Amino acid sequence: HVQLVESGGGSVQAGGSLTLTCAAANVTVCMGWFRQVPGKERDVVATIDYWGDSAYADSVKGRFTISRDNAKSTLYLQMNNLELGDTAMYYCAANGEGSMLCFVAQYGVWGQGTQVTVS
Repeated sequence: HVQLVESGGGSVQAGGSLTLTCAAANVTVCMGWFRQVPGKERDVVATIDYWGDSAYADSVKGRFTISRDNAKSTLYLQMNNLELGDTAMYYCAANGEGSMLCFVAQYGVWGQGTQVTVS
């Protein structure tokens, strides 16, 4: 089974940058980053397919960039110009299924999460 481990979270001031990394035992066609805050549903942030086609939530377009290195079995999320609303637990997800579009696929494999706090 795919195993995912996130890293790179931390505390940063608004306007700063962070890069999240997801180390995967195996990569899948659809992979993505999600985030969740207490009391709210988990929301998709960005997804990417095996060939590099990506999609983003409107709230992060122009600020975040998702990428992957299939040879290294690694997924990245570069976050620039961070805002207070970006504070959340960020999760790496794999094995998206059920749609031709990774952005609306259902993901069945999740990492433990890494906290991002913007102040």
